[in-house]
Amino acid sequence: MMGISFLSPWRLLLLIAVVALAVVYVVFQRRRSAYAVRFTNLELLESVAPKRPGWRRHLTAAVQLLALATLVVAFAQPTHEVKVPRERATVVLAIDTSLSMVATDVQPDRISAAKAAATSFLGDVPKDVNVGLVSFSGTSNLEVAPTTDRQAVADAIANLKLGEGTAIGDAIDTSLDALGTVPPAPDGSNVPAAIVVMSDGGTTMGVANDTAAQRAKQAGVPVSTIAFGTSHGTVTIPETGETVDVPVDAKALATIASTTGGQSYEAATQGQLTDVYASIGSSIGYDTVDRDITEWFVAGALLGFVVAAGFALAWSNRIP
Repeated sequence: MMGISFLSPWRLLLLIAVVALAVVYVVFQRRRSAYAVRFTNLELLESVAPKRPGWRRHLTAAVQLLALATLVVAFAQPTHEVKVPRERATVVLAIDTSLSMVATDVQPDRISAAKAAATSFLGDVPKDVNVGLVSFSGTSNLEVAPTTDRQAVADAIANLKLGEGTAIGDAIDTSLDALGTVPPAPDGSNVPAAIVVMSDGGTTMGVANDTAAQRAKQAGVPVSTIAFGTSHGTVTIPETGETVDVPVDAKALATIASTTGGQSYEAATQGQLTDVYASIGSSIGYDTVDRDITEWFVAGALLGFVVAAGFALAWSNRIP
């Protein structure tokens, strides 16, 4: 449960009346004590004043006041924020499968860690959310059209193959085309959609990033990006044995996210990547709504009054 807010917060001003009652009670009790001291003959006082429940009557009053305060809070219509699954939302995962993903700066290597984190993501979104998969190296491919079949997406992730080049712009275009195949909601409105691009480098071929980002912006589809890897990643070219630096290009990916209204992330370990996917899954798959919890406070107030009545009956044989 998140923070509590109120639909009618001005009604909380009635708590001033509850505080005033508490002050009146304290003043009244002090006056009673002062009046009792006037009896100089203590034996006479004990004979005319029966034994009182002492501190117990104060406990009864305190419970009553607390119950009354709780009732005032209920009158202010308290609410709290809760997450509810977003129906018919669709997200397309676009995963970089360029040869640089074999770099071992992320253990055991970038592509293995990416596959594991992407598979974990499937469990972070509600079952009703459609998930599609696009892979991209020099070209982009729609591996799985948006679907609620998590196993189909998981199998496709496991079978991703590497290739030469990096075409991030093409991947965004392919993802947008896949989102275009999702039917509208029953009322005709567009379903919530998003694209998540995970890559370790900049575009080397295909559609320019800016061109694809502008298309996504016009379509109202935010593209969140994950820059995965470190600045010291390297790969070895099998044919020549040459070692080539493949540092992650976080700046290019962040630009795509800012242009389209998405979020940009950086991850340098599999654990960080998994956490990023979990955060994205929560933002895509759930809406935060205010839920009325007035009945909770009404129930608490009623319980308080019942407890106070029980104390009074047990200690003074009368209802307060």
